[in-house]
Amino acid sequence: MRFATFEHDGARHSGILSPTGDTIHPFPAGTTLLRLIEKGEHALRQAGTQALGTATPIALGDVRLLPPLQPPTIRDFMTFEQHVEGIAEGYGDPVPYEWYAQPAFYFTNPYSVIGAHDDVPVPPGCQRLDFELEVAAVIGKQGRDLTPEQAREHILGYTVLNDWSARDLQGFEMRVKLGPAKGKDSATTLGPWLVTADELDAHRDSEDRLTLRLRVEVNGRTIGWDTLANMAWTFEEMTAYASRGTEVRPGDVLGSGTCGNGCLAEFWGRKGKLYPPPLVPGDTVTMTVEGIGTISNTVVESTRPVPVPVPRARHVKPVT
Repeated sequence: MRFATFEHDGARHSGILSPTGDTIHPFPAGTTLLRLIEKGEHALRQAGTQALGTATPIALGDVRLLPPLQPPTIRDFMTFEQHVEGIAEGYGDPVPYEWYAQPAFYFTNPYSVIGAHDDVPVPPGCQRLDFELEVAAVIGKQGRDLTPEQAREHILGYTVLNDWSARDLQGFEMRVKLGPAKGKDSATTLGPWLVTADELDAHRDSEDRLTLRLRVEVNGRTIGWDTLANMAWTFEEMTAYASRGTEVRPGDVLGSGTCGNGCLAEFWGRKGKLYPPPLVPGDTVTMTVEGIGTISNTVVESTRPVPVPVPRARHVKPVT
């Protein structure tokens, strides 16, 4: 099944795609995809079956696709070695030992998610805007200290993720050994819909890895491509690690991290120059993942950064 959230005639709805993929059957008014996910996969599938049988379909071309859900959290991993190598090469460094020790991730902003075809404003103050081609898993039920084998049943489905990155802001702020923060804060595309995990079982190889092909284009020109089979960790292993000592909950999103050739910064690192150039207003970034779908966003003008004061003068008071 494929579930979507969308805007139609000024109202927000969630629903299920028809088997032909050209119409959406909406759920009853006020029913959100996240709420159904929280009720459990059986409730979600039951709502989908009922909508397919009773709801009046809406043409896909008549709606504005929104993010499939509003995730409570977004953990973005870094699981493609080729990507890590390219970024490290730009600093004259090898891949750090720590990357091989465990599947690293950071938390990004769940309030910044946008839809499959929404415009993306340049982050305020950014001069080096980049994209990152990823796939995301969506958690379907709560779990803690899971094994990878247990984690399989906690993954409800998958969607495409573009982790928009202000590379200059990111590099500057991470010199204080925190972040990324504002470098990753402005936009994350999720879409075009949520595809349930069973729909992708045919794309698993003999090692039980998803073999989905990925491609990214800028203004119609193919920039990069890869396959999910090149992930160093599976989504089940990532979910298990994410749940270590804490919980994963329904609606949580886990990004795969950028695939090989999946962002401009990797090319910059390998070539030692800003080519292909950073994104500018008017550029359109299109990402396609086999078995899931396509997202396409156009970059638009930024707003000016709101100024903040310089630090107060250092003054140490004696301890009494």
